[in-house]
Amino acid sequence: MKKKLIVVFLLVIIIISTNIAITLAATKTELEQQQSELDDKIQETENEIDEVKEEMSDTMKQIQSLTAEINEYETEIEELDGKLSELENSISETQKKLEEAEEKYEDQEEALQARIVAQYEAGETTYLDVLLGGGSLWDMISNWQIASEIAEMDNRLLEEIEENRNEIEEAKKSLQTSKEQVETLKNNKEATTKTLKNSQAAKEQYVSELSEDEKSLNEELEKLQAENEKVTNELKELENKYSDKIENLGGTGTLQRPVKSGVITATMYYSSGLYHGALDYGVPIGTEVYAAAEGVVLAADWRDGGLGYCVVLQHSNGLRTYYGHGNNTFYVKQGDVVQKGQLIMLSGNSGNSSGPHLHFEVRVSPYNWSYGGGDSRRDPRNYM
Repeated sequence: MKKKLIVVFLLVIIIISTNIAITLAATKTELEQQQSELDDKIQETENEIDEVKEEMSDTMKQIQSLTAEINEYETEIEELDGKLSELENSISETQKKLEEAEEKYEDQEEALQARIVAQYEAGETTYLDVLLGGGSLWDMISNWQIASEIAEMDNRLLEEIEENRNEIEEAKKSLQTSKEQVETLKNNKEATTKTLKNSQAAKEQYVSELSEDEKSLNEELEKLQAENEKVTNELKELENKYSDKIENLGGTGTLQRPVKSGVITATMYYSSGLYHGALDYGVPIGTEVYAAAEGVVLAADWRDGGLGYCVVLQHSNGLRTYYGHGNNTFYVKQGDVVQKGQLIMLSGNSGNSSGPHLHFEVRVSPYNWSYGGGDSRRDPRNYM
């Protein structure tokens, strides 16, 4: 029964998982074969889902909860590392500018001292002496121009020295502030890392208490989590690739219904209590599916992981929408900018689907996935 339980539970996870793996090497024939085999297994185990839910131990539930916490801490540490890197680069640039400003300041001070020495050596000579030193009116005018230029150069030199002095003081203040921020970030990272290690230790303790069958099941869950993280990173790369297009998007953050017909057959939780993380619309194969908001297409093809033929849109307000189980008819391609209400694909029954419907999912940054929830998935109805 235990081995059967493991198989059933894994299939449940696959059914409810909304991760999107980017697979370019697999051929269409291979994907269709995988789809056919998976659909057969789903059909065989569909009636045993509730039994799996009931027999899941409290220890396994604790492990899944800790796994979600660990993922959050790891994400937080990654963000702190990014901020630290930016600050350290800023400090390096500020330090360089400070050194240049100080070098320039020293050169100007030397020039000013040279002028003072020259004036001292000239004794009591005044600008009036220079003006009257010539014999003719023309000489006087020429001397006046020279004297004016000397005075202007002196004033400009003094002004530049003062400006550089101010720049140096500002650069020093900025440098000090940045260094203090670095220390704060390092302290935050150290505290988060400590909490992460505590959670990992607690998780290891719970894992040691699992039965052999449950340990095998947990290993599969860990593998599934790693695959989801890989997918999240791949989509992040695509988001960066199309960042210019995303920055220029409009939109109010309000989503529209992705289909014009059909009732909602599943919400954020299945009737069995298992986490779903999306809305399912019961619609026949070939139903038109529309973009819920203006966005950039990150994916429009077959994806492993459950959603089959699907579209993923990135929006300007930080939302990302997923449209799963299509019938392989797309009206957009990766990199396209689509408008709210634009036709993007036709619904179907592909991937891990037990019947024709549209899987509609909303995620927010950092767009992560975790078994049982507590991740980036949000109820689409809160944005409609």
